[in-house]
Amino acid sequence: MGTNIRPEVSENNKYWISRHRYYELKHFCLQYPEWKKSYISLDGLPMRSLCTADSARSNGVGKPTEMYAEARIYYKDRMEMVEKLAEKAAGDLAGLLLKAVTEGLSFEKIGPPCCKEVWYAAYRRFFWLLDKARK
Repeated sequence: MGTNIRPEVSENNKYWISRHRYYELKHFCLQYPEWKKSYISLDGLPMRSLCTADSARSNGVGKPTEMYAEARIYYKDRMEMVEKLAEKAAGDLAGLLLKAVTEGLSFEKIGPPCCKEVWYAAYRRFFWLLDKARK
């Protein structure tokens, strides 16, 4: 998770969020590959384990189609939120920013076509927007 950004900036910074909130949001974003994998795996009929887990909780009466749809919506909503906020925060750099926040990559590993100041302003703005969206 080698992003070399200070976990907390000055409270005078317009994109300030607390250090612990930043880490919470960062770990939220690092789940993106898991969401994507789970969303892709739900491309057909619900799996048997999903159905049996529901049946066990509801005394044998299952709603596998409902569970399947809710799971797809759950993953899709989260992925879209992160993608849209990356676009809003970084514009042309959105693809690189998305890769950085979802894979924990540093400025040096991403190698964006801009200076560190511009990159980290977009990076901080992304987490500030995500903080507002996740409240």
